[in-house]
Amino acid sequence: MKNTVLLFIAFTINLGFFIGCAQTDNVDKIAAPDTVESIDDRENEEMGRTEEDDNEDMQEITPKDFVMDMGAGWNLGNAMDTEDEDETAWGNPLTTKAMIDEIAKKGFKTLRLPVTWRFHMGSAPDYVIEKEWLDKVEAIANFALDNDMYVILNIHHDEAWIIPTYEKAPAVKEQLTKVWKQIAHRFKSYNEHLIFETLNEPRHEDTPEEWNGGTAEGRDAVNQYHQVSLDAIRATGGNNATRKIMVSTYAASTSQNALDAYAVPNNDENVIVSVHSYFPYLFALEGSDPTWGTEADKSELTQELNKIYEKFEKEGRAVVMGEWGSTFSGNPEDRLAHAEFYANGCVERGICPVWWDNGNLDEFAIFNRNTLEWNYPEIADAIVNAVKDRNSMEQTE
Repeated sequence: MKNTVLLFIAFTINLGFFIGCAQTDNVDKIAAPDTVESIDDRENEEMGRTEEDDNEDMQEITPKDFVMDMGAGWNLGNAMDTEDEDETAWGNPLTTKAMIDEIAKKGFKTLRLPVTWRFHMGSAPDYVIEKEWLDKVEAIANFALDNDMYVILNIHHDEAWIIPTYEKAPAVKEQLTKVWKQIAHRFKSYNEHLIFETLNEPRHEDTPEEWNGGTAEGRDAVNQYHQVSLDAIRATGGNNATRKIMVSTYAASTSQNALDAYAVPNNDENVIVSVHSYFPYLFALEGSDPTWGTEADKSELTQELNKIYEKFEKEGRAVVMGEWGSTFSGNPEDRLAHAEFYANGCVERGICPVWWDNGNLDEFAIFNRNTLEWNYPEIADAIVNAVKDRNSMEQTE
């Protein structure tokens, strides 16, 4: 999600999503002489190493148990997912191990790592990703994995080329296949702590339906894009054959039409549902209503979470709330009350809550990436403790 002024078209009060991305053309770069895959294969051959030698052991665990083990999550937002070649373009410093160490120390067990790829790949037909960019992504992932955290790695803010229309679909699916094959190949030896998320908030930008569930065509195209992405990942083999993969609704929306149209590619048993809900919109996202905490507020949020739970529980699907939170409006007490109720509501329903932190302390940030201090430690503690309290309760039952 972007960190500028909130712009929404035809938004309903029950929807909450961080602002969309500006549509810019894909930046062509000179393709490297070797693809990422061929480079890795050549290195393996020279060292007498096989893919099986590199694969870390994968723990067999059901998606629902897996999601609960993910604990509380935190987004490294507006860093590797800027709409620019420079990951500091939106005001955040370069990501360091010290940052992620502090996130882990606080008790967060999952790092969501949003990544924009379009400024770091070559042109058709191969769309070769810059090795230097993949190296950066992998280094940050390892900061978290070294802390025994889970890492969610995705394609983020690439809506400029991932356009969900039938006209664009053939080209988009070809590019998604090439891009995901390279990403998946780079990480296929990693164990289950590395999670792929095929798309962030796939949607048709700057249309009346962008944030209210899209059109039938758009929802169908999004399902097709998830399909080819998952197929590309699975085709790389190794640990990717059974890796947990998060797949979102249209725009990661919780609107009823988006939920109804959601399709799990291949009915894959290791697919986890990904949704985002900045609820209620006026408090959590727009910030025009800074108060929250009445019984009516709690009832409405309960209904929102129940809608998600009831849809996917009967389908036997695990769910991750990949983005949620509240923007700062001079209201620390209300934000804390909201975060505590929201996190507990997710955990009670078996949903992993992953707070959206964009690094901007005037918006969603609760952690200062420059000073490595928690500006809102109470909110962080409320999220982490929701999971701890639930786990303690289960152990005593």
